[in-house]
Amino acid sequence: QHFVHFLLAHKGYPQALMANEVQVQLNGTKKRCDTVLYRRDLTARMIVEYKAPEIEITQKVFDQITRYNMVLKVDYLIVSNGLQHYCCRIDYEHNSYTFLQDIPEYQNL
Repeated sequence: QHFVHFLLAHKGYPQALMANEVQVQLNGTKKRCDTVLYRRDLTARMIVEYKAPEIEITQKVFDQITRYNMVLKVDYLIVSNGLQHYCCRIDYEHNSYTFLQDIPEYQNL
C-alpha cells in the first residue's frame, strides 16, 4: 500500500507497531481492518481503511470504520482512497470527533 509507505517514510510511523488485515469480531461476524497502528503496550491506537481510487469516500465508508472502532476503541481513524485522505481524532470524554487538517506525525499522536 502506498499509504502505508507514506505513513512510514513521511510521518515517522514505526512499521513494527503496524499490522495489516487485522481481524475483529463484530456482532458475531468476523471483519478485517485494513491497517491498525498499535501503541508500545500493543493496544490499538489508529485504524486505517483503504479504498480504491475510483471509490468515493462517503458516509458509508465512515460507517464501516466506525463499526470496527466499536471493538478497538482507537484515538484516530483514517480513510483514504489514494487521492483523498481523511483523519479524525475521537474524543471519548465528550462523545465527539474532530477532522484534522493533515495526517499527524507519529510523534504528535
